[in-house]
Amino acid sequence: MLSVIIPTDGVEQTAVATLAALVPGAAAGVIREVLLVDGTRNGVIERVADVAGCRFIGFEGHSQGAALAAGARQARSPWLMFLPAGAVLETGWIEETTQFIQAVATSGRDRAAVFRYARSPYANTAVRDVLWAVARKLVGPLGDQGLLIARDHYDRIGGYPPHARHSEARLLRRLGRSSRTMLRSRIVMVG
Repeated sequence: MLSVIIPTDGVEQTAVATLAALVPGAAAGVIREVLLVDGTRNGVIERVADVAGCRFIGFEGHSQGAALAAGARQARSPWLMFLPAGAVLETGWIEETTQFIQAVATSGRDRAAVFRYARSPYANTAVRDVLWAVARKLVGPLGDQGLLIARDHYDRIGGYPPHARHSEARLLRRLGRSSRTMLRSRIVMVG
C-alpha cells in the first residue's frame, strides 16, 4: 500500500485530473491515502481534498521541495508515490507498481521508480518541449515523471531538501541511475 503525495499550486483543475486517474488504484486497494499539499492558503485545494476524501496538508514555504517534504512527513504508508498536479497515469500503472514493489521487497535492494514521460496529445509542440525532451535524454528523468520509493529508502537518502532549488532533480541525482527504474507505464501531464 502506498501514500500518494501531490503538491498543488492552489489550482483545482490539475489536482482533480490527477485524482481521477488514481481512482482505479484506490479501488484496487493499492492506494492507502492521497495527500494534497498546498501552500497558497486560498481554500480551493482544501475543498477539493474534502470532497475527494483526501488529506489536505498546508505548509509554509513556496518551493516545490518544501511541499514534497511536508507531504512525505505526513504520509503513513511504507511506500511513497510523488506525483505533480496534472499528472495522469495511463492504464497498467497499478499492476506495474504492484510488481515493482514486490520485486524490491524480495530482492532486498533499494530501488526507486519513475514513470515514462509522454507528452499530452493535445499540447502545443514548441521549442521548449523539444528542449525538455533533449534534457530528459541527457540528464535522465525530471520531477514531472513522478517518483515511487519506499519510505525507508527515501529517509536514508535524505528525502527532498525543502529549501533547495530543483529539489526533485537533486533527489533523482542522489538516487543515481543504478538504483532507479524506468517503468513502462506512462505519465501524461495535462493542464
